[in-house]
Amino acid sequence: MGKNDDVKDKLDNTSSKDDPISLSEVEKLAHDRLPKAVYDYYACGADDQDALKRNIDAYSRIYILPRVLRDVSTVDTTTKIFDWTTSIPIAFAPSAMQKLAGGDGELDVGRTAAKLGLNMTLSSQSTTSLEDVMDAAKREAAIGDCSPKFWFQIYLTPDMDHNIALITRAEGIINPSEIKSRIMLIELPIIAAGYEALAITVDTPVLGNRLNERKTPLVLPKHLRLPNVEDISKPKSNKPTVNRLLMDARTAKQAEEILDRARNTTHSSALTWDVVATLRKSTTMKIILKGIMTPEDARLAVKHGVDAIVVSNHGGRQLDCVPSTLEALPDIAAAVEHRIPVIFDGGIRKGADVFKAIALGADLVLIGRPVVWGLGYKGQEGLETVVNILERELSRTMALAGVTKVADIKAGSLGIARSSFGFSRL
Repeated sequence: MGKNDDVKDKLDNTSSKDDPISLSEVEKLAHDRLPKAVYDYYACGADDQDALKRNIDAYSRIYILPRVLRDVSTVDTTTKIFDWTTSIPIAFAPSAMQKLAGGDGELDVGRTAAKLGLNMTLSSQSTTSLEDVMDAAKREAAIGDCSPKFWFQIYLTPDMDHNIALITRAEGIINPSEIKSRIMLIELPIIAAGYEALAITVDTPVLGNRLNERKTPLVLPKHLRLPNVEDISKPKSNKPTVNRLLMDARTAKQAEEILDRARNTTHSSALTWDVVATLRKSTTMKIILKGIMTPEDARLAVKHGVDAIVVSNHGGRQLDCVPSTLEALPDIAAAVEHRIPVIFDGGIRKGADVFKAIALGADLVLIGRPVVWGLGYKGQEGLETVVNILERELSRTMALAGVTKVADIKAGSLGIARSSFGFSRL
């Protein structure tokens, strides 16, 4: 076979239907492979799904203004968050029940993060225990001689003892009796988890009006459990969670009756800023608040001493009439004034989207649905494909914009489309 034949084979392979070169192609492959109920659970937002659409569409109004005749022969996509360096300014957002999507779910996500030098936030609603995810990541990281820096996401309930027990597990329990007496998950391996930070989701005092979930509730298959929040020594219950029952309540009276039966198992709707001080007494992990959408709350977060915030509207799954996270980001970043990291979540589908979010004030960008699409496409290999696509797109965008370091991505590289014609510089 000649040299030209080799090139032709490579071109043929890269154009294969099963070898995606964009995230939209990865999503299409995941859509075709996942059961409809599973795909819809991850893909859909609340009410009319306007916030979900705005999150994605907002990027098209922002232009990148390229600079030329700059030496871009070397582009460095690394960035620093807290005291460690990540290979690209992209991390994996928490999303529930990832084994539904494909492969080994959270284990694949953890291994990918460790292998590629990325951060992940594990959902408390994961289908793998927080200990097993960290163990798999550490084994993968040992191959490349790096240490995974993972965060653990939690929905706080009114039962603070339950919250603290789970937080203690994430930080790293050593005493086996502590696990048996306080957590009662006696089947779990005894591993000091060692998560770096606690990500508290603060935008869910109640669940948003997710019409798709109400009409077609997703039922976790018999072989899957939620080992971070369930007592897996007991038989599995197939009943809907209290939060979902409450979301589907048709009258105020019905909602009150649901709450009366199980107040301690719902997301707490009584949380105030005082919870930060309470958690400080219970953990040495960093505290991150996920779900900040206003400068006022960003300033309060700094005032109360949190370590970072995540600008997020929960992927459009909570309040549907909110702005896109990209629109909210600049004012929030200005309010923070670089005092703590500003992490960003919402609608990232291209490397250019990452560039725009960083230019508008984000220190790190999270991807949520693209992680699920990668798992649905081909497990860990599919997720690595997602990361590689975004890395190549970001590196290429930086070079074409005349920027060689993430720290040099600034608002001066951007313009915003006018309502009639043309654009204004940011």
